[in-house]
Amino acid sequence: MTTPTFCLLDDWRKIARRAWSIRLSIVAAIFTAAEVVVPLFGDVLPRGVFVLLAFSASIGAAIARLVAQPEMHR
Repeated sequence: MTTPTFCLLDDWRKIARRAWSIRLSIVAAIFTAAEVVVPLFGDVLPRGVFVLLAFSASIGAAIARLVAQPEMHR
């Protein structure tokens, strides 16, 4: 069995800037980090808000991977 090789797409920089799946994945990461940091500064929001926001952003990123994004080819 051959080992798969890791290869970036030729236009990976353009994809990273324009793809909604990338944007939403970054938003999910920010919400996940906020879930850890915010409680250190007090109970400003109800518990679990950032988990729900991160979950929503993750689902959005998965859906964005399947949706056509015509601006990617401009």
